Amino acid sequence: MDWIRKKFISYFREISPSQVMVIGFAGVILIGSLLLKLPAATASKTPLRYLDALFTATSAVCVTGLVVVDTGTYLSTFGQVIVIILIQIGGLGFMTFSTMLAILAGKRIGLRERLLIQEAFNQYKLAGLVRLIKQVVKVTFLCEGTGALLLTLRFLYDMPIKQAILYGIFHAISAFCNAGFDLFGRIYAPFSSLTAYVGDWLVSLVIAFLIIIGGLGFPVLMDIKGHRSGRRLSLHSKIVLSSTGLLIIAGFFGFMLLEYTNPETLSHLPISTKIISTFFQAVTPRTAGFNSLPIGKLRNSTLLFMIIMMFIGASPSSTGGGIKTTTFGTILATVWSMIKGKKETEVFERRLSNDVVLKAVTVSTISMSLVVLTTLLLNITDQNMPFITLFFEATSAFGTVGLSTGITPLLSDLGRVLLIFTMFSGRVGLFTIIMAVTRSLQQTESVRFVEEKVIIG
Repeated sequence: MDWIRKKFISYFREISPSQVMVIGFAGVILIGSLLLKLPAATASKTPLRYLDALFTATSAVCVTGLVVVDTGTYLSTFGQVIVIILIQIGGLGFMTFSTMLAILAGKRIGLRERLLIQEAFNQYKLAGLVRLIKQVVKVTFLCEGTGALLLTLRFLYDMPIKQAILYGIFHAISAFCNAGFDLFGRIYAPFSSLTAYVGDWLVSLVIAFLIIIGGLGFPVLMDIKGHRSGRRLSLHSKIVLSSTGLLIIAGFFGFMLLEYTNPETLSHLPISTKIISTFFQAVTPRTAGFNSLPIGKLRNSTLLFMIIMMFIGASPSSTGGGIKTTTFGTILATVWSMIKGKKETEVFERRLSNDVVLKAVTVSTISMSLVVLTTLLLNITDQNMPFITLFFEATSAFGTVGLSTGITPLLSDLGRVLLIFTMFSGRVGLFTIIMAVTRSLQQTESVRFVEEKVIIG
């Protein structure tokens, strides 16, 4: 046994931080799937098929929200608790939890652990990482606690106090972690999400702002806190905040314009309900997964518009997925700089390095390829379903959004496997997975070839 332990420790020290990230998330998903496979995890005490348990665990850990069984009606209280724990671990990252456990146990956080935290939060410096973890946990519980209290007070009008507390806590965590899991199927109808609260300003605003705060990214939240003390906002925070604001405004007016006359969504609603429901649906494609309007009734043009929003997603080091707002912002800034005839990318009176621009292009290209490939394969495995709904489903899985037109439970087993891989890639990061797999192929730059021009455009 001692030889096995030493061998394991030796192997662990040799693997890269990106490999630890991939293995760690996969391990949490595996444990979660085994727990959800237990008879006690379902209301009927009939065990889930393992593929369905794996799908649910992956969706929870990857804070996606796509479900093949309704969480509120099909799972027992034990199963729902497992789901929300997986969401919390997935939202904050397993490195945050392991680091906090080590701190509580009085263990020293060494260089190896700091490198893993650096990889998990996409940080450039090793200094201050343990302090960042502590602040992340404080901010998380403060936001989730406040949200849970407000939601509980609202739900007391609709349900008994114990159920209101459970629903308040569950949906606050699910919203802050951008997961989109809900329990309202038990009260209203399976897979109903927040459609029963379409005109409820309190529920809509609390859920929406939890989604926005969770999607900004912890470094930005810490930067905002420092800015209140007199420090200047970093370029990263400026790009995140401006991109987030731009996407929410564009989402609001785009959704309103496309759905205003749709008799199955907005047209029959009072103007106040139109405004709050449109704002809510402008926020949720940013990787949240809740919906107050029936997604399956939206026009194809609206679905395509939401696909673009879901593909962009949230911000780095947040609880959301997608290519990230900074990637989107960098590409926009590069295009604008090129149009203006500048040789370098400039934004907010600062210059972005070529490495940042190249990484943004790489992440976008690889991500787009994954979504296109997943959509193509889904159209082969599930030929009886409309193309736009499969395209929407694939993008929702990649962006760890969780919005669906209602086809998730109807997908074939191969279709579900495809979405499991896509959700995992969207949460861990396809770039991180590729770095982990191709570690042996990566080489340091030792030769520079002769430069030559290529015609573009």
